[in-house]
Formats: sequence, structure tokens, C-alpha cells
Amino acid sequence: MNKIEIKHPDKTVVTGAYSAGVLIDGWLFISGQGPVDMATGEVVHGTIEEETIHTLTHIRKIVEAAGGTMNDIVKCTVHLADINKFDRYNKIYASFFSGVLPARTTVQSVLCDGIKVEIDAIARIKEK
Repeated sequence: MNKIEIKHPDKTVVTGAYSAGVLIDGWLFISGQGPVDMATGEVVHGTIEEETIHTLTHIRKIVEAAGGTMNDIVKCTVHLADINKFDRYNKIYASFFSGVLPARTTVQSVLCDGIKVEIDAIARIKEK
């Protein structure tokens, strides 16, 4: 049972003491992702739609780095700074998946640096 670190392929700066993803026994645990420029570590502020696209694009890149796809994600936890923007976020979120959607929890949270969304995920990666 070896833990394997999965890195975001575009990340060139240290943004904290964590792994972008940890793969163990076919399970990929993805740390909370937000709208961050991976080359600078700076937050990329935008609308809830723009920040959701940015965030889910990071998750997709981490899943793909582990050999999976977005459809391998089985669970997401979503933190929104303003739950009143749920419908706008949800429309973008849904566009990233097809087939059976992941189980999901969505809550309103106080988020750092003024971001509007943070998402973590769990995926089951098929062995090759």
C-alpha cells in the first residue's frame, strides 16, 4: 500500500504543505482546488462561473495526471463563498461531467483570499 503523490502538471510554485493529489490503492484524493494561477500562486478573481471553470480545470488536470478522467470522480465537496450563487456555479459544474454524476456536498464557507469557490474530489482510477 504505497502512497503516490500526484502533481498538478502546471504548478511551479509552492502554495502550501500539501499534495495536489494522493493516489493509494486506485483511490485518488484531490486536495481543495481554487482559482489560482499555478505559475505564480496568485488568486485569479472572476465571476462564480469563471472561478468554477478555473477550479474544475485544475481538478481535471490532476485526475488526468493520475491516469483518469473527470468521469472517474465519485465524490466532490464544494465550498461556495455565497450559496446564493449555487445555480450559476451548478450550471458550470454539471458541464464538466457526463453519465453518473459524482456524489456531492455543497456548503457555504468563509474562503481565503476572497475566492468564490473551492472544490476537493475523490476519484477511483482504473488500474492499467
